Amino acid sequence: MNTINRREWLKSAGLGGAFTLLGGASVLAHPATPVVSPPAGPIRLQSNENPYGPSEAVRKALMDGFEQMCRYPYDMMRETAAMIAARHGVSPEHIVLTVGSGEGLHAAGLAYGLHGGEIIAAQPTFLALMEYAQRWGAYIHYVPLDANLGHDLEAMAQRITHRTSLVFVCNPNNPSGTLLPADRMRDFCASVSGRTVVLADEAYFDYITEPGYPSMIELVKQGMNVIVSRTLSKVYGMAGMRIGYLVARPDIAQRLRAHTMATVSIPAMCGAQAALRDTEFYAYSLKQNAEALRLLYETLDDLKLRYVRSHANFVFFDTKQPVTEFNDRMAQKGILTGRPFPPFMTWSRVSTGRLEDVKTFCKVLRDVV
Repeated sequence: MNTINRREWLKSAGLGGAFTLLGGASVLAHPATPVVSPPAGPIRLQSNENPYGPSEAVRKALMDGFEQMCRYPYDMMRETAAMIAARHGVSPEHIVLTVGSGEGLHAAGLAYGLHGGEIIAAQPTFLALMEYAQRWGAYIHYVPLDANLGHDLEAMAQRITHRTSLVFVCNPNNPSGTLLPADRMRDFCASVSGRTVVLADEAYFDYITEPGYPSMIELVKQGMNVIVSRTLSKVYGMAGMRIGYLVARPDIAQRLRAHTMATVSIPAMCGAQAALRDTEFYAYSLKQNAEALRLLYETLDDLKLRYVRSHANFVFFDTKQPVTEFNDRMAQKGILTGRPFPPFMTWSRVSTGRLEDVKTFCKVLRDVV
């Protein structure tokens, strides 16, 4: 297949143009709505993926970048880090490019958990950092979520001792979808960073709708012991391309960089640069997510099932039955939902997929519960 035909094939098989949201216009009727073919196999609502990506702009960038595939990625790593740094108002030395945010979390777990380091985290939360750190001898202090399924920051602060090497805060939290009040999150990170390192996992930051909600990158700029983790897997629809990054003070960034074990590929960076410029697809993804959340809330309200209003691309709700049995019943209907999250063993996390898939989920959910 020659280059021109390959490019045309990708265009025909992928997304149409993304669009800028216009007041009152129906997103589904808009001529620039991406066309996404139904996936083969079961409906995937278990991994918080954005099924509308990658955008057309990303696909074009991948094609245009083929001529660079014979080169090592180091020059493009510097270029991509500089682009991300400019986006956040920091220097390139503050940026650590990682193979997905998972590698960044692993690097932090290794850097701060090696040989018995103590790490404090909520339970349940995203476990990539803690599970990896435990493999290298770290001790994890888990603090249960509060009654509203949010971080219990007071209890977490009380666990800190001179042996604590890192405090992990996933905000918005996965799997609960809860968001800490902005002033509490900022005050906690600023205070705790005077005693130890704080890592703020902002994988779902783009889905926050509160105006002016601050990223903890503002504390990094002030030179605090704060690390921020970001990913292009979610709103940008690039989960399979594996690119994320950490933002930290240059000396902390250098320590983290020394614990990474892989190199981000040129295709991933070509896609990332295009994705970060693609404001139309970004807006489209957020619009689709908001509509999917509305459909889920409406169904859960009708069924009188308890749930948490989400600040991410998933909803955590009580199935009123063992979640393993619930997952089995949904799988029999061709729908995959999230794994168990102890100690909430009757709660399920369902992702916002294509609107057609969310509607199917809502219909099946009425039968299953």
